[in-house]
Amino acid sequence: MKHIQQLRLYTPLILVFVASLLINNVWSQTGGRGVYGFADAPVSARIAALGGVAVPFDDDDISLALFNPALITAQMHNQLSLSYVDYFADINFGSVQYGRSFNNIGNFVAGLQYYNYGDFDYADEGGVRQGQFSAADYVFVLGWGRQLDSNFSIGANAKFIGSDYESYSSYGIAVDVAGTYLSKTGWLLSLTARNIGRELKSYLPSDPSGMPFSMQFGISKRLEHVPFRLMLVYDHIERWDLTYDSQLNDTGIDPITGEKKEDSGFEQFGDQLMRHFIVGGEFYIGKNLSLRGSYNYGRRKEMIIPDKLGTVGFSWGLGIRISKFNINYSRSAYHVIGSPNYLTITTNLGSFGKN
Repeated sequence: MKHIQQLRLYTPLILVFVASLLINNVWSQTGGRGVYGFADAPVSARIAALGGVAVPFDDDDISLALFNPALITAQMHNQLSLSYVDYFADINFGSVQYGRSFNNIGNFVAGLQYYNYGDFDYADEGGVRQGQFSAADYVFVLGWGRQLDSNFSIGANAKFIGSDYESYSSYGIAVDVAGTYLSKTGWLLSLTARNIGRELKSYLPSDPSGMPFSMQFGISKRLEHVPFRLMLVYDHIERWDLTYDSQLNDTGIDPITGEKKEDSGFEQFGDQLMRHFIVGGEFYIGKNLSLRGSYNYGRRKEMIIPDKLGTVGFSWGLGIRISKFNINYSRSAYHVIGSPNYLTITTNLGSFGKN
């Protein structure tokens, strides 16, 4: 009986591992290949401030459920979250989430993510404009989470993904699975496998493209004597080498000879290892104000311009509670030309009926 109980406790980790092995070699794509890369773009201000990955924080924030369904709890019942992202140019993102809990079934979060890329002009070979067309992506999400005991919780997201670009469209389905473990000393460990699925209808008559599959392992700890929670995430467990060659972003050129400098084996290993890590944290100022920030080494290496490094790879944000509303704002430096603005407002609708 004891062995059966132990097996049940480790079920979430086993499911995540087995699912990733079965799906990864068939449908997974990373590094810009495949479709639906927008499904990994954070919409929540808090997620964006903490590196844009599956955040291992267990404080009943419904906006974290889109990336980590194992964090869905009964305390999210009647929670409503609205997010807006002022991205680059005329691109805007938005999302809405709502939570409900049912006895003996589990806790659910339904959500919609929408990515609007603005209007584009039709034009012929001579540059004569002949009207406009639009482009947009969207993701419908239904998440489920359940607490197995005081230490373990599991969760899954079922997602319907769609894209409409002018007269071209594509549709697909995917799932996320996750498990978390909370130790007696307060360490939270989280393992997620995201975007397991496939394209159902392609933009063009061809074979379905791969999904942006990824796995993350995260760990966090609220420090005992400091009002600070530290976070460390290892991104893309499924793939070791995240580097790529780009002459436009090559910082390894000798300024005297003009020849490309070759890194040593240790330097290459260190660079590849660091591209997987995102480090961040939150600093709590009283009960109603928190400051947060993160550093994404992989994003910085991919997006920097050699002569204008800036703060690419860094993100920051703040959260404030005003009456019955939690308001989160953040900025993430993707490029030296600017940083997107993220805004998320969360409230519990049930609280409005109370005196």
